[in-house]
Amino acid sequence: MKLMQLGDSGAETPAVLAEDGRTYALSGLTAWIDGAFLAGGGIERVRRELAAGTLPLLHAEGLRVGAPVSRPGKVVCIGLNYRDHAEEQGAAIPQRPVVFLKDPATVVGPYDQVPIPRGSVKTDWEVELAVVIGRRAQYLAEPAQAGGVIAGYAISHDVSEREFQLEYSGQWDLGKSCESFNPLGPWLVTPDELGNPQALGLGLAVNGEVRQAGNTKHMIFAVEYLVWYLSQYMVLNPGDVINTGTPAGVALGLPGNPYLRAGDTVELSIDGLGIQRQTFVNA
Repeated sequence: MKLMQLGDSGAETPAVLAEDGRTYALSGLTAWIDGAFLAGGGIERVRRELAAGTLPLLHAEGLRVGAPVSRPGKVVCIGLNYRDHAEEQGAAIPQRPVVFLKDPATVVGPYDQVPIPRGSVKTDWEVELAVVIGRRAQYLAEPAQAGGVIAGYAISHDVSEREFQLEYSGQWDLGKSCESFNPLGPWLVTPDELGNPQALGLGLAVNGEVRQAGNTKHMIFAVEYLVWYLSQYMVLNPGDVINTGTPAGVALGLPGNPYLRAGDTVELSIDGLGIQRQTFVNA
């Protein structure tokens, strides 16, 4: 099942994209696709109503696509989770997941414009598989339990400003939490529809030129392990987002460091999760 939210920012209509290609409104079931909806069995209610044919048709053409999850409590990110990405940065292969947090207010729609921060000369791209939590998770006993707390998956663009991230602070927050630095979507795809999250091709192109081409099978730490690991140190709540890392091909690791400039267009894709596209503008 593919869940999405359509309409102007802050006034989106929750919706489901059905197998017949038509879009149905969920506004009779919930105001938002958020943590409360996920924790309250919202996905199962949508399944029942969709099967019963009671959901109203939504004419989606021309509507803005918002992030498929509203108001995440936190965005947890994993750095250096692909061996080739660590190598291109000259970093050691992590023995434990590299964890940092990103301001949840950075989450925007998958086609929204992204401002290049004032003073930025090193704005960079990162295509990532995002995991959305559907049930509270704390101290999971083993990675095999992680599947039971995952609501679904989405494409995430972990936009980064490398000078702010690496040169201005001992932590990465400054370069990760700038305005609109986490486009998400277009869909939240449930695990039963996506299948194996460790067998997904993912890619990114800048102005039509392929920059990243990888596969989630090359993650150093797999999705279930990451969810289990994080649950040992923090409470994962419904609606939380986990960005699971990016493969090689970021501007920081390329010859000439071709960082993003105003007018550049970035297109991202992950098998089964759709496509997102942003144009970068000056703040």
